[in-house]
Formats: sequence, structure tokens, C-alpha cells
Amino acid sequence: MIRSVAIIGSGNVAEALALAVASSPLELRQVFGRNRSRVAAVAALAGCDGASDPARLAAADIYLIAVSDRAVAEVASSLPIAPSAVVAHTAGSVPVDALPAYFERRAVFYPFQTFTAGRPVDFSQIPILIETATPALRPEMTAFARTLSHTVLYADSALRGKVHLAGAFACNFANHCFELGAGVLRQAGLSFDLLRPLIGEMTAKALASASPAEVQTGPAVRNDLPTEERHLQLLEKNERLSAIYRLISQDIWETSKKTL
Repeated sequence: MIRSVAIIGSGNVAEALALAVASSPLELRQVFGRNRSRVAAVAALAGCDGASDPARLAAADIYLIAVSDRAVAEVASSLPIAPSAVVAHTAGSVPVDALPAYFERRAVFYPFQTFTAGRPVDFSQIPILIETATPALRPEMTAFARTLSHTVLYADSALRGKVHLAGAFACNFANHCFELGAGVLRQAGLSFDLLRPLIGEMTAKALASASPAEVQTGPAVRNDLPTEERHLQLLEKNERLSAIYRLISQDIWETSKKTL
């Protein structure tokens, strides 16, 4: 069984993982990373050892590599990890084979959530998507993931890529739209605070519905062209926002027609 854990990295995902492991029945052996100040800060939060020298890398049953997508292979190959250990990366869109093949017990441990340093999350509510290079490792990884989350799914690289894409739309793009709305208000001399209740209610309705399409509101879903034209007149000096507005409005209308 996988019991002891070393976390490689010191960013937002690493911090959330360290806190989750530290508060679980698992043993957090170490937080390891190149950024010494961040490693020290995350290790202090989790109450464990922190290290930046590969010679001081702790022995563990599993090494969770929580670094940028581009750095996964480089970081994994640079560390003196025992062949018996599990080596798993946490990237949503990176295949398991990005880890060097000499790690026979390699896997993916992808927590499907957005993380921000200093902002606590309930890890038990976060879906964990796992993948293993061999079928023999799958039960171990599943059991390990279930010590941290109530929801564990097996997803190969192709399926995980689609989940990652869905997250980009639902999280990253949605948040960017919040900022676009905030920008319109700033130009009018108003605060983003005006949008907070609206965003809260829209998000709550979407979460409570079987499908977000069921609770879509606004001029686009009604095909209210006069209102859309008035909005576009307000954006006539900003070609970029006009294009975004037109594209999203048209897609809302096309989607709504399919659900009528």
C-alpha cells in the first residue's frame, strides 16, 4: 500500500496537496522543490520537512510531481528516486508516458480543481482522475486517491484531455468573462462588487440544475437582437470585445435552440 508521500514542487497545486496529505492518514515525508523560499513556506504550512538539494530527497512510497506541464519529464528524470517507488504527475493534459520509462510504477494523479496559494480547499470534494502505466498499479493508485477524495475516476490521457478542456471553458474562460464584465464597469466608474451577487446567483443556479443550458438567461437566449445591437454600440470602439460578444451570443442562441 502507498502510505508515505513526497511532493515535488512548491506551487499552488503542491501547496494544496501538501495540506491535504498532512491532514490525512497518510505520512507526508517531504516537500521538495527548487524555489527554496516557497518550499520552506509550504513545508511550514504542512508541518513537514522541506528540501531543495536532490541529495536530501526523502524516501517515500509515492512521489507526486506537481510542477508545470513542460517541466514534468525534466524534473522526474533529475531526481534520485528508488525504482520501487510510484512516480505520478498531477498535470491534466500530460500523458503518463511523459514520465521516464525507467519508472515502471508511473502514474497520473490529477486533482480536477483550480488552486490558489493561501486559499484552503476541501480536498475530499475534489474529483481525482488517475491513470497508471500498468494495470497492476491501478488498485494501489485508486486506494491511495481515495484516502484524499470521495470521487476517484480512472481516465486515460485522451479522456483526461477532454476533462481538462472542459475545465478551461467552465473555469478559466468563465473567470475571464467575469474580468471582461469588471472592465466594462471600471470604464463606467463602477466597482466589480456590483457583479458579485449576479455571479453568485448564476453559479448557484448552474450547479443546482441538471444542465447549465436549462438556466441560461439574457438577450442571446431570447434572440433579442435590438438589445444585442445596443450592447454592440457600446462596444463599437473595441473590436476585440465586439467579436467576443458576437461569437458567444451566437453560440448561446444556437445552443438554446437545441434545448427548446
